[in-house]
Amino acid sequence: MSGKPYTPSAIDEHIGQRMQLRRVMLGLSQKDLATTCGITFQQIQKYETAGNRIPASRLFELSVAMETPVAFFFTGLPGYIESEPRNGKIQRLYDQAEDDPLGKNESLQLINLYWKLPNDAQRDIVMKMLKTLNNIEQ
Repeated sequence: MSGKPYTPSAIDEHIGQRMQLRRVMLGLSQKDLATTCGITFQQIQKYETAGNRIPASRLFELSVAMETPVAFFFTGLPGYIESEPRNGKIQRLYDQAEDDPLGKNESLQLINLYWKLPNDAQRDIVMKMLKTLNNIEQ
């Protein structure tokens, strides 16, 4: 160990926020998720607040427990991450436009709430309302 204190990066914070979003979407408490993963709820809290960095193996376990691909935690990362230069060129590993609605947590919340509606008739009403608000012909 280097002896340096852990300082969370923007990536750590983003992954923690995505983890919390998915947990809430599933209706799980921190304790429920911790029990499923065999860790303490305090550890879940630390992951969600980026107080601790999530090891790759634990992120995989969390993705299994929350029935989502590991990539879910990285969706919507701000900007892009550059890898080490190859042949003098920097490789882009990830690039997502800031205005991409699929990268926003509120889009996922909206989708989740939409599919929680009890029937097709209610979903149809919501869809018509959204089309009307956006001046889209029905």
